[in-house]
Amino acid sequence: MDILRLIAVAVLGMALGASCGLNFIHYMHMFQLNSYHADEQFKWIGKNIKDVIMRHVFTIGAILTFIICGETNASTCFIAAAFLFLGIVFSAPKKAKKKLVFTPRVMRMTVTSVILYVLLILLVFLTLGMGYASLAITMCVQILTLVMAMIANLINKPIELMINRHYINDAKRIINGLPDLTVVGLTGSYGKTSTKFYLEKLLGAKYNVLMTPESYNTTMGVVKVVRGQLNATHEIFLCEMGAKNVGEIKEICDIVKPKHGIITSIGPQHLETFKSIDNIIKTKFELTDSLPDKDGIIFLNYDNEYIAKHECNKNKVTYSLGGGTDYYADNISVSENGTQFTVHNGNEEKQFATKLIGSHNVQNIVGAIAVANTLGVPFADLVMPVKRLECVPHRLQIIKGTNKTIIDDAFNSNPTGAKAALDTLAVFDGFKILVSPGMVELGEKEYELNKRFGEQAAEICDFVIAVGERQAVPIVDGLKAKGYPEEKTYVAKNLNEALAKVENIKTGGEKKIVLLENDLPDNY
Repeated sequence: MDILRLIAVAVLGMALGASCGLNFIHYMHMFQLNSYHADEQFKWIGKNIKDVIMRHVFTIGAILTFIICGETNASTCFIAAAFLFLGIVFSAPKKAKKKLVFTPRVMRMTVTSVILYVLLILLVFLTLGMGYASLAITMCVQILTLVMAMIANLINKPIELMINRHYINDAKRIINGLPDLTVVGLTGSYGKTSTKFYLEKLLGAKYNVLMTPESYNTTMGVVKVVRGQLNATHEIFLCEMGAKNVGEIKEICDIVKPKHGIITSIGPQHLETFKSIDNIIKTKFELTDSLPDKDGIIFLNYDNEYIAKHECNKNKVTYSLGGGTDYYADNISVSENGTQFTVHNGNEEKQFATKLIGSHNVQNIVGAIAVANTLGVPFADLVMPVKRLECVPHRLQIIKGTNKTIIDDAFNSNPTGAKAALDTLAVFDGFKILVSPGMVELGEKEYELNKRFGEQAAEICDFVIAVGERQAVPIVDGLKAKGYPEEKTYVAKNLNEALAKVENIKTGGEKKIVLLENDLPDNY
């Protein structure tokens, strides 16, 4: 092999390696965002097929170079390498909202993938030699990055199950070693994280409390918290429980053994994976089924029709806004500066005030008050903790500036929460701007519910920026259905473009009030 050809082959190898690495990381990132579920990954591929094709079109050019030329001289290798480098430029990673986390699991899948790549390339060259056909087939390795993470995950599955089982058994051992610990499980289609944060503050008036941080609500997320943070000094463990499939709440309950639980809501969130609202109801009430019959208590939000209608044969405490339940709030007064309300629990009533805005926040606070009071914290001792409650980040978080106020409700929107966010926006005086990509994972109701969201926005907003050309369609249709002026509607390609548009909107001297409703992750 002459020196020039050797250099060309080396350059081609570097180009192929860089292209494979870049695309493998991209697809691994999406696989992680899709919770390592192959079916979700394939759905993502289907929704983003144009981008997927463009990531590999230059590789096809490299393959065709060898097929058309029919030889492996230096010029052919350089041309093929040029195609691959063009693909690298096109596929340059964009700034991610949530970066790929190189967990031990990701590293194991990466090692398995590298081994598979090496074996495949060796097999090709040992079988076909160093001809143009071998190089053309080797180029196909880049296209395999599309599914390589899923293949590696399938191969590693027995190992992953063994590792997870070890961690789960260790978490069970820790829980069993703390007989005086009271575990409170929290679940719901929405509201569970906010309620958890509020409850931690209210119970903290009397107890040493540990809660699962942020949105740690999967089986292995809970296991990580138990193994890493829970100890004998804790009296109460608040365990948030999330699910996208039937049986996932039960799986967490089998580990932490909750004594009490609270179901904050049931709705169409994750309907795409649950398939039916009945499956969602069944899964949320897996928490109730796991509580002890004698002294376990389930706290239920009776403002939610699915919860109120569901038969429950465990000890229950109900809460709502308006009345007719064990705990309820009324006399709700909302302003830009906060919310005041009265809470009743049968024999007692108390005035409360909070910096948080909106009746939906009151609903979550009443749920937290019901649990804390039932577990022994007097009403009088709850007034100041409620007054000191802060917004949970990205959940109707109010950020006040000189020229504009941001209402940051960017976390995981749902139909009820989106309507509540618009109601909160309506409280403020100023030029009201909505920035939103709409809602996802609503199954066959996704278009209908996003269109309704657009209709609701038309009643309140002075300007609407829908984010994402595909996601914007039902929102814009909803605006049009209400006769909303086209000149007050803008479709942005991404959040950065939307925020730039916000800065350029003329308000006639009014202060801008900007609602950021939902911020879809990178796999949308």
